[in-house]
Amino acid sequence: MTGLLRAAIPLLLSMVTGLVGSLVVTAVLGRHATVTLAAFAVVTAVLTPAATAVAGALRGLAPFVAPHRDDPDAVVPILRDARWLSLLVGVAGGLAVLGVPLLAGLAGVPGEVVAEIGALPWLLALYLLVYASGGGATSVLVAIGRSRGVLWSSLAGTAVMIVLAVALVPRLGLTGVGVAWLLSGVASVTVANLSLRRALGRRVGQAWPRAGEIVRLARVSVPLAGTILIKFGGLGVVTFAAGLTSPRDTAAHAVLSTLTGFTMLASLSVAQASVPEVARARTTAEARRANRTAALLAVTATSLAALALLLLGDPVMALFSDDPGVRERVLSLLPLMVAASMADAAQAVQGIGLTALKRSGASLGYFAAGYGLLVSAAVPVAVTWGIDGLWVALVVVNVLLVGLQGVGFHRHSARVGEPGMGAIGA
Repeated sequence: MTGLLRAAIPLLLSMVTGLVGSLVVTAVLGRHATVTLAAFAVVTAVLTPAATAVAGALRGLAPFVAPHRDDPDAVVPILRDARWLSLLVGVAGGLAVLGVPLLAGLAGVPGEVVAEIGALPWLLALYLLVYASGGGATSVLVAIGRSRGVLWSSLAGTAVMIVLAVALVPRLGLTGVGVAWLLSGVASVTVANLSLRRALGRRVGQAWPRAGEIVRLARVSVPLAGTILIKFGGLGVVTFAAGLTSPRDTAAHAVLSTLTGFTMLASLSVAQASVPEVARARTTAEARRANRTAALLAVTATSLAALALLLLGDPVMALFSDDPGVRERVLSLLPLMVAASMADAAQAVQGIGLTALKRSGASLGYFAAGYGLLVSAAVPVAVTWGIDGLWVALVVVNVLLVGLQGVGFHRHSARVGEPGMGAIGA
């Protein structure tokens, strides 16, 4: 447990650092012009799932690298193959971001907001390519037990982002944000790769693509990216359904969604830190013990964060809204949000455990089933029971996923240590 905490804390701090950078950018844009902030929100509606999917695909490298933590000669060929795969995923994400102006126009976004977008999609598409070109260096650092390098990478990127956003946005608007984001990505990837080179004791370099090995990586990475897209898409439908209720309840849902992100930071850090432990397990008992420990830590961390929200109550809500009605609705729904977060933390550990076993395809199937039910029920539930019903639905779906992913992990972990397991899991 101590080793898992040591690995998780730098990851948590890196997430907090990235969140601070995003908050600063949003604040700077809000002070610049309302239409600029609106255009930024439209672009990030596509950028966030695209970037998260790319990050998810890169995390799929960890179970291939973790067993070779002390053998750089075995790690380097995997990284070279991973760079080809990550570039393909980055190109896909970049193309999605480039399509934002067209999608915004078709969706009926006001013309002045679409015009304000300007060159931002091009700069952010370049950012995704830069991020992908790192070949998952941060995921590899976690896999080989060097998660502090992830924190230094995040600090470098966030520092560049904040300084350039403050300096450029007043003069260049969204173009300044794009430049800041791009150069932030360059700084983050550079530091991550320097940390990785130091950890491996040699350069990674590049080599001709090995199609078979890239396909092996893709069988784990691509379903993981798909799982993330399903979750973002499903939560987007829930947000749309919440918009069918009253403005007060819609605002309360937005606040609750933001608070959920805060409560989940620690659990996601623990889940990511558990991947090497599960991937290196030599027996079923070892894999399940590592998974249980991670689940316990994740749920405990989420519970503590939720408890802090419940105890602080109205003072925290005042940071998000000055409307007493909105704050009252948020406070009344906090218990449901806490229950949903705790279940989400538990299922995340099971799902990432499946990735560590190279079985992310199973997790993709479970998410398709769970979030398929959520998407089909969201609008009728919102119309009939409002956001109370929506948050009950989120609790139910997350509990369902705890069961599905838990059973899946138990079934697939039973084969850890069997002859040929590596080939089957790949």
